[in-house]
Amino acid sequence: MRKPTRSREVGRGEKVLPGVWRLRLPLPWPGVPHCNAWALAAGNGIVLVDTGMHEPGSMMHLHRALDQARLRVDHVRLIVCTHAHVDHCGQAPPIAERAGCEVWMQPNHAHHTATDDLEQVLARRVEVARQSGVPEAPLRRWIEQRRAQGSGQAGVLHIHRELTDGDTVSTDLGDWQVIETPGHAPSHICLYQPERRLLISGDHLLGRVSLYFDVGYTPDPVGEFLASLDKIDGLDCRLALSGHGRPFTDVPGHIAANRALVSERLEAVKAALPGTAYEIAQHVYGDLFNEATATWLLTKTRAYLIHLEQLGLAESGGQTPEQWSAAA
Repeated sequence: MRKPTRSREVGRGEKVLPGVWRLRLPLPWPGVPHCNAWALAAGNGIVLVDTGMHEPGSMMHLHRALDQARLRVDHVRLIVCTHAHVDHCGQAPPIAERAGCEVWMQPNHAHHTATDDLEQVLARRVEVARQSGVPEAPLRRWIEQRRAQGSGQAGVLHIHRELTDGDTVSTDLGDWQVIETPGHAPSHICLYQPERRLLISGDHLLGRVSLYFDVGYTPDPVGEFLASLDKIDGLDCRLALSGHGRPFTDVPGHIAANRALVSERLEAVKAALPGTAYEIAQHVYGDLFNEATATWLLTKTRAYLIHLEQLGLAESGGQTPEQWSAAA
C-alpha cells in the first residue's frame, strides 16, 4: 500500500511574545518544510525580519500568516534580512514595493546578488561540481531539475542600507544590536536585544543542529562559522528566534552541539582521505548521500576540506577532478 503523501504546509502566524510574531512560511525543499519570518512591533507598524522565498502562491502564504497575526503587508515599515539566501530574502522586493519601505542587509551579499541570470549561476555550479568529481549523468539530471525550479527570488534585490557590527534596528522592544556571524553565508547577521535577552539567530543557530556553509566566496567558511559561534557564546541569551523551527532556550547548549558536530564531521572527512570531494562525501554520509541531498552534502564536504587545508591537515592538487589527500 502506498504511504500517504505529507500535505504541503501553509502560511501560519502566531504571537510568541508581546510585540513579536512568528510567521511560518512553507518551502518546497525535502526535509525543510518551512522557514520563519519575524514581525517586530515598531510604532504603528512592524519590522519584518526575513521574508520567505518566492514561488507560485508564496505571497498568499505570507498574507495568510500576517492575517493570523492581525497584521498586513501595509504594516511593514522596514525589512531586515538575516542573510542573502532565497528563503530569507526571496520575497523582499514585492513586499518592499507594496509597503514602500527599505531593505537592510549585511554588505557581503554578492554570493546571491552578483547576478540574477540563472544560467550563469548554473554554469558556475557545474564547473565546481565537475572539479569535485561529480559524474556527468547525475550532474545533467540536476541541471534540468534546477532549471525547472526557478530562482526563488522575486525581482532584483535592492539593498538600501548595509548592516555591520555596531548598527542597531529600532523596535518597540528596544534596539536590536547587529552581530555579524558569517559562515553559513558570508552575509549572515544575528540580531540581539540585550535588555530582553532575545536573539534572532537566522540560520546561524537552529533548534535542531543542521549545518550548511556557502563555499567559494570567503577563504574558510567553517572557520568563520566557528568564530561566529564564539561571538554569540559571549552573549547572555534567554531565547533564540531562529530561521527554521521553533524558538529555543539553552543557547550555550546549542552552540556546543554545533561545535561538536563540526568536529565530528572534520574527523570523518579527514579519515576518508584521499579522494575527490564527491567520493569523500559519499564515504562520510553513506546512504544519506543521494541525488536529492547531493548538492547540500557535497557543498558541506568541500567546506570541511577547505578548513582542513587551512589547518595544514589536507591538500589538493590542481587537476580536474580535484584530488584531496592528507597533508604531507
